[in-house]
Amino acid sequence: MIKLFKLLLITFPFFCSTTSFSDSVKLAVTTSFNNSGLSDILLPQIKSDTGLNIKLLVVGTGQAMRLGAAGDVDAILVHSPIAEESFIASGYGSHRREIMYNDYVIIGPRWDPANVRSSQSVQEAFGSINRTSATFISRGDDSGTHKMELTLWKSSNFNPDDFGDWYKSVGSGMGASLNIGASLGAYILTDRASWLNFKNKSDLEILFQGDKLLFNQYSFIPINPIRHKHVKYKWTKKLENWLTSKTAEIMINSYKIDGQALFQFNAN
Repeated sequence: MIKLFKLLLITFPFFCSTTSFSDSVKLAVTTSFNNSGLSDILLPQIKSDTGLNIKLLVVGTGQAMRLGAAGDVDAILVHSPIAEESFIASGYGSHRREIMYNDYVIIGPRWDPANVRSSQSVQEAFGSINRTSATFISRGDDSGTHKMELTLWKSSNFNPDDFGDWYKSVGSGMGASLNIGASLGAYILTDRASWLNFKNKSDLEILFQGDKLLFNQYSFIPINPIRHKHVKYKWTKKLENWLTSKTAEIMINSYKIDGQALFQFNAN
């Protein structure tokens, strides 16, 4: 079993006379989903509507998939489609259900030493950062955001393994990485939801956004009960039904910070 001592375990201990402990569902979710604050809004309503006790394990996408592969959780909510398809093809997940999306943005100091603000594409933005050796923070934690960052460097014809000291791989979650970026006045790729809910913005701001390559899909994957017979597939199906319901659509679409929506529901 994968050790969980380095994970942030957030438990919502909602109990009632009609729900037993066996109705608890262990759900591994991305740090960006939790950092956004959306989980604090959804989980009490899920409990009220379904009776399920949802126990969140807040990790990066890569770690969530490792927990799922080992059968340490009942389902995962992640955002790395290529890795998700491989996870299902390997027999670890029963299926993949798209739930919602947002987008990635490039954050940097407002004085913008790499002139990212004038870029016409994300490849141009990354190229400017590389050319000027401007400090860049990489999560470096095999999360969905980290996987996307590496994909964007590759699509820009760069290899981070060849970068100098200006490229700093910190091995941290989104919130901690943003804090490092704020303290160093560095560029960083983040999902929009985490950025909007981030309190320590300092001199950082959004410098690039809107490229279609920055689309960020979140999907729900139940762990395959054929692979791990102990997982609570019946309850994960109940959770999936709620996450794709009209109630979920209304709550997800109406969740805003400073008037800005953090996610867009797109389950079908």
